[in-house]
Amino acid sequence: MGQTESRGGSTSSKTDESEPAAPITAMLSSRLMVLANLLKRGAILRYKRLTGLNSVEFGLVASLGRRPPMSVARLAEAVGQDKGQISRALANLLSRKLIAKAANPKDSREVLISLTVTGLAAHDAIVDGAQERNRRLLEHLSEAELHALLRQVDQLTAIAAEMLEAEKNLR
Repeated sequence: MGQTESRGGSTSSKTDESEPAAPITAMLSSRLMVLANLLKRGAILRYKRLTGLNSVEFGLVASLGRRPPMSVARLAEAVGQDKGQISRALANLLSRKLIAKAANPKDSREVLISLTVTGLAAHDAIVDGAQERNRRLLEHLSEAELHALLRQVDQLTAIAAEMLEAEKNLR
């Protein structure tokens, strides 16, 4: 079954044009959300299989990475969640000896989080898995296509950020 695509991103089947796609599902933003959700679901399954970590936990381990220790507040900002949302995940990571906590020597009221040797091994498995997923996703694109795609994604990301700010200002 052949498909034709219009500039607006809608597709229609050459053999069944009497039933157009629902307008919202044909929009670029909808298609990008579907792609992002598929990639996220695949990542969650892979990292669960490789490391036993759930999505919040692997996000924390990935954000901590091979960096200096981070405060809980900075870590929460890095993963886009508040401190309360990540506290249970941090407790699980601590009980599994993937992270260590220490008082900040500059401010004893602040707790710093870092990966243990076991946590670093989980981090490295996540990075290796991410690199393999990225390679597989992009293997059918030429170098020129990849550069064009990344440039376009960056443009769309900047526009989406402007749109988000505009929506925030309309509250």
